[in-house]
Amino acid sequence: MGWDDLTGQTEAIAIARAAAAEDGLTHSWLITGPPGSGRSILAYAFAAALIARPGEEEATEAQVAARTHPDLGVLATERVTITIDEVRSLVAASQFSPSVGRYRVMVVEDADRMTERTSNVLLKALEEPPPRTVWILCAPSAADLVPTIRSRVRTVRLRTPAVTEVAELIVRRDGVSPAEAERAAREAQSHIGMAHRLATSEEARDRRRRTLELALGIRSVAGAVLAATELVALATDDAKAFTEEHDAEERERALRSLGIEPGAAVPPGLRGQIKALEDDQKRRATRSLRDGIDRILVDLLSLYRDILLIQLGVGSEPVNLAIQGELDAAAARCEPADTLRTLDAIAQARERIEGNVAPALALEAMLVSAVREGAR
Repeated sequence: MGWDDLTGQTEAIAIARAAAAEDGLTHSWLITGPPGSGRSILAYAFAAALIARPGEEEATEAQVAARTHPDLGVLATERVTITIDEVRSLVAASQFSPSVGRYRVMVVEDADRMTERTSNVLLKALEEPPPRTVWILCAPSAADLVPTIRSRVRTVRLRTPAVTEVAELIVRRDGVSPAEAERAAREAQSHIGMAHRLATSEEARDRRRRTLELALGIRSVAGAVLAATELVALATDDAKAFTEEHDAEERERALRSLGIEPGAAVPPGLRGQIKALEDDQKRRATRSLRDGIDRILVDLLSLYRDILLIQLGVGSEPVNLAIQGELDAAAARCEPADTLRTLDAIAQARERIEGNVAPALALEAMLVSAVREGAR
């Protein structure tokens, strides 16, 4: 992916391209923006432009895209947090001079997932980087990082692209019809990755449809508890579909690299390495489930936002335009104040899950609260 896979980010691209041409280049960058805005896409396009020597742009872009360029360091976690050992390893690699490119570039995706102690390890590298090393961090906002790191980076902010811009990208890249792309972009609320999934995966569309059906069908506390259970099951199935294939491929590659034939027993001396891989995959599954739960909550936020706008008589187009009739009926069943309290309950559920409250308990509390508020 490169510059062409970014949509609605003209200003950010101009800043990165100018810096790659050594106009205003600093050695520590932070790319911020809402989920799905293209933070990592910009980071790697920027990295390729920094590394490539004249005449080697195409080859460098291919290597950066494959994460195989010798002058590219990457820290991307699929777990809940980035570990201090991972940062130490990347910091050590950053001290080498570039081997074939103009710069050595170190990319940290989801830099907001570092604890304060881990951030302090990275801080030392940002304070005194080697002359041909550039750091690129990615996070939803600068506020997600400790102040000492924020003060040592140049920030490039991405905006939320328009629905039409995301739809045009999906049509061009995924070959779906304009109508399907526009619906996916609108329901994904301009999140490019989620729009791609909704446009190309029937399972993702079914999951989202069922999520809204469950919320709209709740009429009692018992119904809320049952709905919470099914929502967790939906998120679990989504997470499994997302990770199982990747886990199997990863295990097969690991066995091959260790010289173990398919189906053969793992020698005792190598079991520790396989066990470490399995532990990583379990942590990734936890992260994937949490992300799946959060996607459900974001969908519910869009649902009740639509209901509130209808109740208030705001004429803007709803996110969930395909179920306009159900939205109108739901808006007539309660008062705007009730809908606002439901939105607050959803936001609180997201905070609780982020604080490691069991997802099932957080969803139950949120849905039961919504039912009780609606009954007032």
